[in-house]
Amino acid sequence: MYDFADVQPDATIAPGTNVLVTGPPLAGKRRLALDVLAQGAERGDGSIIVTTKDNADTMRSGFSERIQTPDPPLGIVDCVSKQQSNATADSDQVSYVSSPNDMTGIGITVSEYLQAFYEKRGLTENRVMLHSISTLLMYSNLETVFRFLHVFTGRIQSADGLGIYLIDSAAHDEQTVNTLKQLFDGVVSVETGDDSDPAVTMTGLAL
Repeated sequence: MYDFADVQPDATIAPGTNVLVTGPPLAGKRRLALDVLAQGAERGDGSIIVTTKDNADTMRSGFSERIQTPDPPLGIVDCVSKQQSNATADSDQVSYVSSPNDMTGIGITVSEYLQAFYEKRGLTENRVMLHSISTLLMYSNLETVFRFLHVFTGRIQSADGLGIYLIDSAAHDEQTVNTLKQLFDGVVSVETGDDSDPAVTMTGLAL
C-alpha cells in the first residue's frame, strides 16, 4: 500500500493506482507530487519522474531537497534538454528523450527504470510522476495523448506502482480535462490556499 504525503496523511492507496492532479498554475501541483515521491523514497520506494517542462537538474534538485535518505532509487526521464541542446550522456539517474512528442520513448524508458529497480534493488513499489500532461497536449492532439496515457496508466497498474500525473486545468477546456479524467482512478484538485499553502480535495479514490 502507498501513503499519500500531506494530501491525506492517514490514507493508504492500493498498488496500481493512477491519480490525476489538477489545478491552475502556481497552485502547488508540482510541490505536492514531489512530496508524495519523497515520502515514498524515505521508506524505500523507487521514484521515477517524467519531466516535459523542467530539465532533469531542476527536478532532481526539487526532489533531493525533500529527502534525507542517501542515494535513493531515482530515475528521471528528461524530455526537455535535447530540444534545448543541453542534454548530456544518459546516466543511472537520468535518461533523455528527444521531445515531449516522443511518447513511445517516454514509455519505453519508464519501463526500463521499473525493470532496473526490480532487478538491481528488488523494488516492487515505485512512484511515477508525469509533469505535465499539459505539455504533451501542446505537442500532440487529445486523441494521441489519450491513447498514450491509456497505455501508460495500464503499465503503472500492472507494475503495482503509484502514478501521479499533473495537468494545468486553466490551459484546457473542461471537456478535455473531463475526457482525460476517465483514465484515472482518482483526482486531486489543488487550489491556492491561505498563506500560499495549497487547498487540496480528493475525489474517486478508495482509501
